[in-house]
Amino acid sequence: MFNRRGAIAVMVALMSGALAAQDASSVINNASRAMGSDKLKTIEFSGSGADFALGQGQNPGPYPRFLNKTYTRVINYETPATQMTRVRLQGENPPHGGGNQPLRGENPQNQTIIVNASTPWVQQLDIWMTPHGFLRAAAANHATVKSQTMGGKTYNVVSFMGQNKAMVNGYINDQNLVEKVETWVDNPMFGDMLVEYLYGLYKDVGGVKFPTSIVQRQGGFSTLELTVADVKPNAPADVRPAQGGGGGQAPAQPPSEKLAEGIYLIKGAYASLAVDFKDYIVVIEAPNSEERGLFVIEEAKRLIPNKPIRYLVNTHTHFDHASGLRPFVAEGAIVITHEANRLFLEKVFSAPHTLNPDTLSRANKAARFETMTTKKVLTDGNQVIELHQQQGTGHHPGIIFAYLPKQKILMEADGYNANIPANSPTPNPVGPYAANLVENVRRLNLDIDRIISIHMPPDDRKVTLQEMLKAVGQPGGS
Repeated sequence: MFNRRGAIAVMVALMSGALAAQDASSVINNASRAMGSDKLKTIEFSGSGADFALGQGQNPGPYPRFLNKTYTRVINYETPATQMTRVRLQGENPPHGGGNQPLRGENPQNQTIIVNASTPWVQQLDIWMTPHGFLRAAAANHATVKSQTMGGKTYNVVSFMGQNKAMVNGYINDQNLVEKVETWVDNPMFGDMLVEYLYGLYKDVGGVKFPTSIVQRQGGFSTLELTVADVKPNAPADVRPAQGGGGGQAPAQPPSEKLAEGIYLIKGAYASLAVDFKDYIVVIEAPNSEERGLFVIEEAKRLIPNKPIRYLVNTHTHFDHASGLRPFVAEGAIVITHEANRLFLEKVFSAPHTLNPDTLSRANKAARFETMTTKKVLTDGNQVIELHQQQGTGHHPGIIFAYLPKQKILMEADGYNANIPANSPTPNPVGPYAANLVENVRRLNLDIDRIISIHMPPDDRKVTLQEMLKAVGQPGGS
């Protein structure tokens, strides 16, 4: 009797699974026919709107806004491939936050993705998170369906597992139109980060229904808001890879440089500084990524052997300057940052990273902080590091810079970015963040021989105070 009941239970479960799969298939087919996806091979759409720089705003705050004077995306669902071209303008005056602000004039951008066996899933999302791309992907990936009420409306929610082992959910309304697609991707700061694509105001173009309102969100804030003006179904979509992108091995890390006794510059597109104190190491800045953070830890210990890294100084929480922090917390380092950053960083350090467990997830350590307001001094009686808040800047409310008075070295982030040629003419208008940094240097009466811009110049030159003064049109520049 037991075996018979067990066999019946197994049959019921199998039948239920088959029925669910069949229901999902019916929902996908109905939506595909209603939207014209079943006969759609390519799509080109264009319009205007705004994009927002992920992780470059306040804590946490909306991301900085840039105008998209024109925006065009071409998608070939069969290759598959996508190409985006747009012209961007400065969207906030005065500027607030990062994202290479302020933009001067019209800035063209071009991004091309051709999917192959090694293409990361996150780079494919602009194909498979479109309404028609989602239906194609769901049909090919053993999707399931359930009914869900949201905002007073009932949706068929079709779901499948993405290549990164995160669910992809599409919300299909009673008109068989895809209103929303969501998934989760790994982010070095947010961990398992929610990504949402919202679609509305559909119109029919040659039997294909396409939204004229597109909103993309990451981490709870908009990254794209687009009004679509033109749609071309099945237009020729000759998407070609960008020239010169041959791949190959990653470039080797550049060598470190000894600036003075016990002071080491760890070079790269983003610089870090390792300072030898009596019983420990202080590292200033952990930028970019977990990989870069791990490299900086290894390099600091190579340069200054047999000492622990006790402190990591974080200049501010923009993602390109803080995405290497988590390995330092796993290392046991105390994070020194402005008090304004603490609550945000506490959330970052406790964020789950289940999609791609990182060093801190495996170490399972709690973050330790020492915070500051306007000034903090680290010293062992020999080495001295002064940390100062960069007051009055619109870049970030909790940004700090480091000054080493004995060596006359200033290390700063996103005030003066020295990644332009030294002999360049003074920008017009002058960069407000650099002008503000000069104001702070003069306010504190700092005697500076060398400036370390965390965004290092590609020619690896020594950046002087005179160069920065020239860049803001101030007396003393040469």
